[in-house]
Amino acid sequence: MSRSDRKEGAKSATAGPGSGPALSPAALYEAGLHHLGGGRLLDAQMCCEQALAADPNHADSLYLMGIVALRTGQYDHAVAWLSQAIRQTPKIDYLTSLGFTLKQMGRLDDAFAVFDKAIQLKPDDAELWKHLGGVLQALDRSAEALLSYQHALTIDPAHREAAFQSGLLLHQQQRYEEAARAFSACLERQPDDVPALQMRARCVRELKRYDDYLADAERVHALTPDDPLACNNLGDAFVCLGRCADALPWFDRALALRPDFVEVLLNKGFALLQLLRFADAAAVYRQILAIEPGNAKAAWQLAHIELQCGDFVSGWARREARWNMPDFSPDYPRFVEPKWLGKEDIAGKTILIEEDEGFGDNIQFARYLPMVAARGAKVILVVREPLRALMAGIEGVSQCLAFAPDLQRPAFDMHCPVMSLPLAFGTTLDTIPPASYLPPLPADRIAAWEARLGPHDRLRVGLVWSGNPHQANDRNRSMPLATLLPLLDVEADFFSLQKELRPADRTLLAQQSRIRDVSAELTDFADTAALISCLDVVVTVCTSVAHLAATLGRPTWIMLPYLADWRWLRDRDDSPWYPSARLFRQDESGRFEPVVARVRGELAAKAAGFSKTIA
Repeated sequence: MSRSDRKEGAKSATAGPGSGPALSPAALYEAGLHHLGGGRLLDAQMCCEQALAADPNHADSLYLMGIVALRTGQYDHAVAWLSQAIRQTPKIDYLTSLGFTLKQMGRLDDAFAVFDKAIQLKPDDAELWKHLGGVLQALDRSAEALLSYQHALTIDPAHREAAFQSGLLLHQQQRYEEAARAFSACLERQPDDVPALQMRARCVRELKRYDDYLADAERVHALTPDDPLACNNLGDAFVCLGRCADALPWFDRALALRPDFVEVLLNKGFALLQLLRFADAAAVYRQILAIEPGNAKAAWQLAHIELQCGDFVSGWARREARWNMPDFSPDYPRFVEPKWLGKEDIAGKTILIEEDEGFGDNIQFARYLPMVAARGAKVILVVREPLRALMAGIEGVSQCLAFAPDLQRPAFDMHCPVMSLPLAFGTTLDTIPPASYLPPLPADRIAAWEARLGPHDRLRVGLVWSGNPHQANDRNRSMPLATLLPLLDVEADFFSLQKELRPADRTLLAQQSRIRDVSAELTDFADTAALISCLDVVVTVCTSVAHLAATLGRPTWIMLPYLADWRWLRDRDDSPWYPSARLFRQDESGRFEPVVARVRGELAAKAAGFSKTIA
């Protein structure tokens, strides 16, 4: 629009010179507001300037000048105009616009003060409480922000943005049930609210309500069929339900829409792994690394495929990518001292060996500690307290410390994470060190357990059926106690070594007269080791107890999911890591019942053989 056109447009708002009486500032303001609504910002500005020429303190025109400046990104001018308007009349609209402008400028404390003042003037305004919540959120005052949003909802239960932002904060706080309710409230008012559907889907996924996750993912896809993320989430829902074959077409559809979508490729690789399609999964992870060479998660997964397929040389090295994964081993200190991965001569050096993954991992790979000492190094070991007594006497360990956030470590020259020791020693399938590294257990501990267990006139069987519920693969590796109960038909004495009990298992275990629960008497891994040494066989899922029992050389029968952990390799019922271990693998994903049936048959035969030896 030319300047002459703008002047002509303004004539609709004012009579102009010599054409009659001038319009009042209020009328000019209304005309300016009309121009603003039509996107004619310069016309709106001209009307305000005429109004302010007649009345420099006309608050509405000052306010409108601020809005024009805000719309054009002139935030400093907007603040000046809006502040002048507020000095004339502190209207809620003026304060809201000033608070919004200050928030846009990053002046969060000033924005907070403005919205706080507005709320004092009109405490029952839900929109103001929503704005205050937004400022508090930007200030990282999440708890107060949530209270502000929730207060807005008490005033106006139908306030969509307050409900949505509440849900986001609750999700961030891992309060998934409450977050899902907040997003459901949004959907009650607008069933096709895609962002709310997407967020509720994320919540119910965390709550392991996978049927609900699938329903929400299907709804999002129906509303946004050409969105690759919607296709991806639908595939992910099928994976969560254990329907990996059904998931693959959805991942492929997402990739047809966006071929370089790394998140989808990661999910596709994972689904292929669950189907034991190792070569196909490896190809996908290599594709990711071609797109993003530094993608640590893809490297980590590819490393595990290599290890599971016996390619230890590549697998150990690639597994070091774990240190670039967000939140991996957050307790492992970031030392200034160099990391030792086997290349440097450590004779005469002090080397700190620190645990970096789970209990079972550390039990499995502590076998390398005497080998470190054999190279002439002084070894300081740091493990969590439950492992300390077990590992303090390992040959070559000069000092064993219990990890604590404020632990003051002695001076050392180099450090090595426990899980990097196989790399440091270049371990291959043919050079796996023996598992028998633990020193003899204290005789008094063993004698104490023998006394507690009573006469040894039947086969003694230790049982573990579930692991840490927070472990990423726990849904696949653990089973409910009810699935294990057919073992109790065998003539044997059963002992529960299960430290963490799910509520349903706790109730069921209390009803089992055939299982003696000794878990409360187990104070640490050294105590558990003493008990295991008194047992004839340990039947367990893939947990730390499996590693401990097998390290002690006790017969250890490990029940594995369809996709077993990488350390158990492929298609074998034995383990090069543990000569005393037997592996019982699922033939079908998610079904432990046939595994338990096979174990029961083997256990019955072992119990019968035991009876003959003592007859």
